[in-house]
Amino acid sequence: MDVSLYSAAAAMNASERWQDMVADNLSTASVPGARQQEIDFSAVQAGASASSPGAAATNFVIPFAGASTNFSQGELKATTRPMDVALEGPGFFTVQLPDGSKAYTRNGGFRLNSQGQMTTNQGYLVVGSGGPLTFDPNNTAPITISNDGQVSQGADVKGRMAVTEFGNLKALTNGGGGYFRADDPQLAQAKPAAATNVRQGFVEESNTSPTLAMASLLTSMRLFESNQKVMQMQGDRMTRTINDLSGTAS
Repeated sequence: MDVSLYSAAAAMNASERWQDMVADNLSTASVPGARQQEIDFSAVQAGASASSPGAAATNFVIPFAGASTNFSQGELKATTRPMDVALEGPGFFTVQLPDGSKAYTRNGGFRLNSQGQMTTNQGYLVVGSGGPLTFDPNNTAPITISNDGQVSQGADVKGRMAVTEFGNLKALTNGGGGYFRADDPQLAQAKPAAATNVRQGFVEESNTSPTLAMASLLTSMRLFESNQKVMQMQGDRMTRTINDLSGTAS
């Protein structure tokens, strides 16, 4: 096996994955509360190879690309809209998906549906301490949300937003669109928020920097092209070697 070809192909695969990840970051850069995906490069042992017949085999490694999520706080932007809510701290809003399961998001750009229920832009119900938060459409009193997440419509308390913190963020599954799932809540160490404040009239912007993402995209493309040239050079070298051994004129 030609180790150089194998290594170059693995590097091309890693850089292609990097490009996909950066493209995904760019597509969610304007989504409130979206979290940046980051690439982690490492070298893994792939086997052993001898440089010539009878020579001792030496171990060789290939590049490997892994993904991780950057959960750092994004900048808060004032909107003055009463249904816009942001979080200061590590917590997540809890929402109910159409199948009844729960998901978690930092996107607090909420709205009311025709039944007076607070929902996300995708129509997912925002979960409160007693279930989905529901308001009286005939009540014209303003909706207020306190720093600890208590939701009221005038003097009528509707519940408290279910804000969840996780002791093990690595156990969260990225569901796309700024949503995460805790398939194993015990492993994720889910618990009611204790270090998170709720801010009404604000939204949290994505923690992705479009400028840095574009720079990463260019770097990944150059890396892909470089390894593509390596493969081409090795392919040409093998062709010349085969022709020389077979006595065919090049």
